[in-house]
Amino acid sequence: MKTAFLGDSQAYFNMVFSPALRQQIAGISELVSKDLITPEKFSSVDLSEVEAIFGTWGMYSLSDEQLAKMPKLKAVFYAAGATDSFAAPLLTRNIAVSSAWRANAVPVAEFVMAQIILSLKNYFADSRTFTCHEGYHAVPHGPGVYGETVALIGNGAVSTHLKKLLESCLNLDIIQIPTEDAKDYALLKDAFSKAYVVSNHLPNVAETEGLFNEQLFRSMRTHATFINTGRGAQVDEAGLVRALTDRPDLTALLDVTWPEPPVVDSPLFSLPNVHLSSHRAGSINDETRRMAESAIREFQRFEKGLPLEHSVSWKDIASTGTRKQ
Repeated sequence: MKTAFLGDSQAYFNMVFSPALRQQIAGISELVSKDLITPEKFSSVDLSEVEAIFGTWGMYSLSDEQLAKMPKLKAVFYAAGATDSFAAPLLTRNIAVSSAWRANAVPVAEFVMAQIILSLKNYFADSRTFTCHEGYHAVPHGPGVYGETVALIGNGAVSTHLKKLLESCLNLDIIQIPTEDAKDYALLKDAFSKAYVVSNHLPNVAETEGLFNEQLFRSMRTHATFINTGRGAQVDEAGLVRALTDRPDLTALLDVTWPEPPVVDSPLFSLPNVHLSSHRAGSINDETRRMAESAIREFQRFEKGLPLEHSVSWKDIASTGTRKQ
């Protein structure tokens, strides 16, 4: 089967598809070019016999003219998560699309698990106050991990994998609100008021924008933590800032914001009980290899005529539960 690498970012391509993985793909298919075919190079490469494409972050949406030059294209194997930006023209032509979104969910779940454990030990609040001799707490705040309550909002790939990780090695009471029930304010309020840690994993759809409001944050337990690796727009930022200002005992761990990064004078930069990270919970550096390996396995299934395990449908691109990847 003839294949090609498509994308507009050489940096992302180099990160995700290591030389060894590119060699592996060359060994199981016939690459029409060993190089990444960018939009600028598209017209200079003969793609008339290509049946499958490998891509990652930077995969571009193919125009009618470009697709006409690939009449034998049957599938696109995307070594990343969200496919919203390019999948529609492919699905319209019954070209299969496979995404490594489940592979990308793994590092997000691991990242959040680490934050949950530290939050249950009240690590972040303790580090804020232990800046001098008098800040030492002989009797620590925080309940610890054993038997405590954690709330996971959403039941997509990240939340599902995270729940399995937590259940496999920790003794916790886990509240998981299914994605379709997340707009039930009574359920949300109950979760926010009961859990010592609340972690957001909702999909990036219009219905979830501003869902987490000031009242929910004010209802949280003393020294509780809110974690967001979902989308920044799902948080009423002004309400969060007001709640955190009035409740310095609370902690917010934000890997995503809206806008991203926050505006220059955003209070999120100065509030002591906010910990920002630059959208890094998803696959980075070595972790990206997992996504490429997932794409390769899917290609091998496709070549053998087996059903894809991570195929993308119209429903998936209408309500993407993955992060920027």
